[in-house]
Amino acid sequence: MNHSFDYEIIYSSRRTIAIQVTRDGHVIVRSPKNCTRSYIDSFVSKNEAWIQKHLARAEELEEQRRQAPARPPLTQKDRARYIETARDIFTCKTAYYARIMKVSYGRISIREQKTRWGSCSSKGNLNFNWRLILAPEKVLDYVVVHELAHRREMNHSKAFYAIVESVLPDYRKAKKWLRDNGQSLWEMV
Repeated sequence: MNHSFDYEIIYSSRRTIAIQVTRDGHVIVRSPKNCTRSYIDSFVSKNEAWIQKHLARAEELEEQRRQAPARPPLTQKDRARYIETARDIFTCKTAYYARIMKVSYGRISIREQKTRWGSCSSKGNLNFNWRLILAPEKVLDYVVVHELAHRREMNHSKAFYAIVESVLPDYRKAKKWLRDNGQSLWEMV
């Protein structure tokens, strides 16, 4: 099928198909290994309006970046200070919510991933992006609860989101904020 954009397909052992529009306007389709090209094309076609919306947003952000005055790069000293602050915040929040949720976890790492705000390994180790400390506190709470919910459900099923909702009934607002404004956290510092 012809689209007004190109897209890359990444096959893996995942169970579901998903579309990602990167910060720089690339469209990536993540697909299970057994998906046919025709199914993927059909999926992309069904989601074309969503893709176009996010491509337009990426283009808009790129234009804003070009017009914005150049900000000096973050120094190693400043980055280390942000990481240490994030470590303190996420250590406290994780301990607090783990008690409420009655789950355990391994070590906590603070990173600066370009495409993830948090993750939970099968061993229970948690990773958080330090740039989240620039977001509203409800967003930090959501990411912590989201990752701790993976200690019970290592997926994003209805059961998983029921766990999140049992702790944060209005989690959807934080999730939406992150989806709509997360990109801005990369432009703040």
